[in-house]
Amino acid sequence: MAVVVSIRRLNELEETAADLRELALVLARSVTDTGKQVSLDEVLTAFGHTRESLSADDE
Repeated sequence: MAVVVSIRRLNELEETAADLRELALVLARSVTDTGKQVSLDEVLTAFGHTRESLSADDE
């Protein structure tokens, strides 16, 4: 199936789709957010890294 639309309308549709994706993300985060904050070091540890191991990867 094909649809013919102006470039202006295509841009509007693409912007609307992006807005809807962002809205879905915000809604999902608002429903699942526990309010708990996690430090960068905790995240790195959870993934088996440290700040030092990341620095070593750059060298």
